[in-house]
Amino acid sequence: MELLNRHAGTLGIRLTPAQLDKFRIYADELVAWNARVNLTAICEPEQIQLKHFLDSLSVLLVWRGNAGAAVVDVGAGAGFPGVPLKIVMPQLKLTLIEATGKKVEFLNHIIGRLGLDQTTALHARAEEVAHQPAHRERYELVLARAVATLAELLELTLPFAALGGSVIVHKGAAAQQEVHDAAQAFSILGGVLDRIVPVELPGVTEERQLILVKKVARTPESYPRRPGMPHKRPLGAKAESPPYEET
Repeated sequence: MELLNRHAGTLGIRLTPAQLDKFRIYADELVAWNARVNLTAICEPEQIQLKHFLDSLSVLLVWRGNAGAAVVDVGAGAGFPGVPLKIVMPQLKLTLIEATGKKVEFLNHIIGRLGLDQTTALHARAEEVAHQPAHRERYELVLARAVATLAELLELTLPFAALGGSVIVHKGAAAQQEVHDAAQAFSILGGVLDRIVPVELPGVTEERQLILVKKVARTPESYPRRPGMPHKRPLGAKAESPPYEET
């Protein structure tokens, strides 16, 4: 974990030997599982350190909340960015939401392998979990690194955020345009843009940016819409889009 250890300092993080051991185990398990389960296209050791681990920890450039905060990672995949953040902030109460069963199997395996307490992986759709009282507007921080438009991600994340809480979305070069296109989603769902922060990763040429959103008003009960609709008809795509689907 030399690369990770060397560059974590640029994020204001000093990794302990125990944390580096956890990242080493995480990387090894990711490669081993990826040989039989499609978890990620990034499986070179150096790229895992930079594009998965360091990129996940870049969240700390814009969020330094309560060490014991409730955090949810929506569309967690193989655990990014939630699990790396949990490794460096072990008191976080982390929930990982993932719709693909094989990925949830990996998440449960890595939770046990790393000995992560107060960490739960849910095999479910975010559109459904967000309507459950135990999860709706219960989280100080909501994370999303999934591949989707910002408008779609806002509908899948803001319902989880408590008033005054934050949503952090990982995006690329088109972040500013996506914010513009998601104006209706911000307005309807109770979020406002706080800032867009560029992220520079050593040796990585692709532009990366973090979008920080603050939750300032409650999300209407009709959101998120039924599974699939945030993707099929993202808010902001058409100004005349109804707030929910009748069928």
